[in-house]
Amino acid sequence: MKLLRTKGRGAQETAQTLAALETRGGAALDTVLPAVRRIVSAVRRQGDRALLRFAAEFDSLPGPQALRVSPEEMAAAWDAVDPDMRDALSVAAAQIRDFSVGQLPASWSSSPIDGLTTGQLVRPLGSVGCYIPSGRHPLPSTLLMTAIPAQVAGVERVVVVSPRPAPETLAAAHLLGITEFYRVGGAHAVAALAYGTASIAHVNKIVGPGNLYVTAAKRFVAFDCAIDMLAGPTEIVVTSERGHAADIASDLVAQAEHDPEALAIFVTTRSDLAREVMAETKQRSRTNPIARQALDRNGLVIVAASLDEAHAITNRLAPEHLTVDAARDLDWVYNAGSVFIGRWSAQPMGDYISGPNHTLPTGGTAHVRGGLSVNDFVKLITIQQYSGAAMRALGPKAELLARAEGLVGHAAAIRIRLSRRKANA
Repeated sequence: MKLLRTKGRGAQETAQTLAALETRGGAALDTVLPAVRRIVSAVRRQGDRALLRFAAEFDSLPGPQALRVSPEEMAAAWDAVDPDMRDALSVAAAQIRDFSVGQLPASWSSSPIDGLTTGQLVRPLGSVGCYIPSGRHPLPSTLLMTAIPAQVAGVERVVVVSPRPAPETLAAAHLLGITEFYRVGGAHAVAALAYGTASIAHVNKIVGPGNLYVTAAKRFVAFDCAIDMLAGPTEIVVTSERGHAADIASDLVAQAEHDPEALAIFVTTRSDLAREVMAETKQRSRTNPIARQALDRNGLVIVAASLDEAHAITNRLAPEHLTVDAARDLDWVYNAGSVFIGRWSAQPMGDYISGPNHTLPTGGTAHVRGGLSVNDFVKLITIQQYSGAAMRALGPKAELLARAEGLVGHAAAIRIRLSRRKANA
C-alpha cells in the first residue's frame, strides 16, 4: 500500500491521486468495446446460431441441449450440497427477503384539493435477467441478491444466466424456485437477454455484476434494454480514527481478494494508526496473491490534516463499501454504496447475510445512486382524477401556463371542459 499525506511535501501528489480517483470508471471498458460490439451484434442478427457458437467457444458448452439447466438438476444440486450450506443459503435468503420487503414502495393516493385525486401505482417489471458471474469465484450470494428483490417486487419472469455454474449456485436457484436458468455468460449472454433468441426470450432489464466484457455489453445494450448499473472492480474505503488495525486490515484484504484491480483505501488523521494498518495489511495479504496484487496496485493509506478533510475525501471517493467508527458518522456520509458501522461490522457480512444488497455502485457512481434494491424491479405509475369542481379551481391556471408556452391545443383541451361546466352550472 502507498502512504499519501494531504499536507507537506506529498500534498501535490495526493491531490493529483484524488482527482484521478474521482474520474475512475469506464475507461477500461473502451479497450474491450470493439470485441463486445462484434459479439452483441452477431447475437442480435443471428440469434441462437451466434449464441451457441460463442457459448461453445467461451463457456465450454458441450452442445445446445446443455444450454438450459433443468429444475431436476437444480434440485439435485440442492440435495448434494452440505446441510450446513443449505442452512446458510436459507438464512441468507430470509435476511435478504425481509430487507427487500421493507424497501418495497407503496401505492398511495391523496386529495390536495376537493375533487382532485393524485397518487401512484407500484407495478413490477414483467421480466428481468440476473447475471451471475462464475469465474474466479462462484457467487451463489449474487443469485440471492439479484433474484430475491425481483421476486419481492412481483416480477413474473426471473431469468438467470451463469457460465459453468457452481453446485452452490444451482442449489441457491432451487431454493428460490428459479425455473429459467441458462448455462451461458459473457457479452453473448447479455445480448441474448437484451434482444432475445429462439432459446432465450428477451427481458425488460438486466441486473448483476460481471467482468469487463459483461459490463461493456450492458453499456452497449442499455438503450435497448434497461440495466441496473455498470459495475467495476470492488472498492473499499475505511475512514477511522479509533478502529483496530487488525480489523481494518482484514476488511481491506477481504475486499481486495475479489480482483487484482480492486481499490482499497484507508483514510485517517492518525499517522500512527496509518502505519499500523499498513503493516497489518502487508502481513495479512502475504499468502493471498490476488489481494496482494490489488493492494500493491491500488492500495492507499491517506493521512488527512483534519477530520473535516478526511470526511470530505471520503465523500469525494464515493466508495462502494465504506466503514466508519460510529453511528454518528452517518451525519457526514453522503456518497457511499453501503455503510458498515463499528468494529463488529465486518464488510464480508454485507456480502452474504446482513440483508442489504451487495450489488453496489462502483467507479464513483455512488454520487448519484445506491445499491441494487427492490426499487430497481418496479415502476411507479402516477395517477390523477379531476371532478368538475377541481377543474374549475385549477383549470384556469393551467390554461394560463399553456398559453404562455404557446401550446394552444393544450389550452383548448382545458378550456372546453371549463366551458362545459359553465354551461351546466
